[in-house]
This record gives sequence, C-alpha cells and structure tokens, in this order.
Amino acid sequence: MRIDQCLKDGAAKLAALSDTAQLDTQLLLASILQVSTSYLYTWPEKEISLEQKLAFNKLLKARSLGEPIAYLLGVQEFWSLEFNVSPCTLIPRADTEVLVEMALEKIVDIATPLVLDLGTGTGAVALSIASERPTAQVHAVDLIEDAVHLARGNAKKLGLTASIYQSSWFESVEKKGFDLIVSNPPYIDEADHHLDEGDVRFEPKSALVADLSGYADIQCIAQEALHYLAPSGWLVFEHGFEQARRSQDILNSLGYKNVVTCQDYSGNDRVTLGQWLA
Repeated sequence: MRIDQCLKDGAAKLAALSDTAQLDTQLLLASILQVSTSYLYTWPEKEISLEQKLAFNKLLKARSLGEPIAYLLGVQEFWSLEFNVSPCTLIPRADTEVLVEMALEKIVDIATPLVLDLGTGTGAVALSIASERPTAQVHAVDLIEDAVHLARGNAKKLGLTASIYQSSWFESVEKKGFDLIVSNPPYIDEADHHLDEGDVRFEPKSALVADLSGYADIQCIAQEALHYLAPSGWLVFEHGFEQARRSQDILNSLGYKNVVTCQDYSGNDRVTLGQWLA
C-alpha cells in the first residue's frame, strides 16, 4: 500500500475518536517507517511493506480504543525536550510547563539553587529545570521504581544531571535547606468523572487520585516541606482548576507567606506557590 493511502485510511479510522486524527495518523506511520512526518508528503507514492502495514494497523487499533498517542509512540515533548514515556507514569502535559516557569522564576537569583521535585514521573519537571539552570543541584523522587528508572534514562538521554531516587514523598530525602520544592502530585477526587475520559483512563491512578477529595497529598507535601525548605524557600505545586482557594488556605494555615495562584495556558487556575519565611 502507498503512503498516501495509508494516511487517508488511518485518518478515516480515527476520525470518530480524535480531534487530531490526521496528525495522529502521521505520527504513527512515521514511527513505523522511522522517518519524519515531512517524508510522508515528500514521498507519498512510496509503497510500505506488509510487515509495516500490519504494525501500523496494530497501532491504529490501539489508538482507536483510546490509548494515548504518547504511550504508542513512547515519547512526548515537554519544554522543547523529548522525554521517553511509559504507562507507569503520567504523560507530561503542556499546562505543566507553567509549573516549570514559576519554579524557575523563584530561583533566578540563586547561584547554585538546591531543588527537589516530588513525584517526578518521567523527570519532565526536574530535568526541564536542570536544562535551564545547569548550576542547580536537582533532586527528584518517585514512589514507583519503574518511574525512577525511566526518569534516570531520560536524564541520560538528554545529557542532564539530577539525583533521581525512590522515595515516598520526603521519606528517603536526606538533604534539607531546599531553595525550591516543586511537585505535580495526585490531586483528583476518586469520584471525579474525568478519570473515565480521554487519556486519563490509561494513566496510573496512583499518580492521579488522592484522598480527602483530592487534597491529601497536597496537605502532606505542604506540611512536610516546612522541615526541608531553606529560609525564604518556595513550595510550588500543580493542582486542579477548581482547587486554588483550598490550596491557598492549606498554605496560609501552615504559615507560608506570599501565597499566590497562577493560571495555565488555558486560563485555568493551575499552580499555587508559597514562601517559607522561617
């Protein structure tokens, strides 16, 4: 079958599922052929092998069942960096780049900032910070051993330096005096209907769902961070679009100062931060 026919058939099969059916089809076929997407339109008349066609159909079927394109490709771009991904972790999302932006802003005047990323997953947040601040001492932890291996692999792939290890939040963190603690913790209520929709259906629930209506991990991190932050250090974390007020209340009740919430690229409340003026 010709490349152009594969693209046409693939987009038709995915049209009912995805708003980006054409792009999805391009990415899946390019991954099978191990070429760039531009190649597909430069050589539309090229014939693909039966083996390649079967592999392409397998990916199309998985995508038609809703499996995220990032898991099928095994990679996802974040902060202009390419991260390997797997079903053991969340897929890095564009709105989380706001978390990185706010984090970098809080260490801009520190020569050698000490940074901790809690629940690092792919390592996207920690390694994005490391890419912008090579002098930073970046630590990143995750409860899931497979995620730790994945994040370490991404650090090696990207040529970035970070100390990545397994820990249940602060449990195995020995250093103290962090200038910045950053996290994208689980914050979804287990009864939230969004858990049964879209890509989220395929992502690990342990990285999504938190007790106490989604606030348990935010509360835990905010409270424990007080023992690990340097004087004037910042805690910066992501949360749901309706969780800003209570997130601020948690920080204010614990004595954090300069508590504010920032919006994501869609205009939703997404990141709350506070400073510990010990």
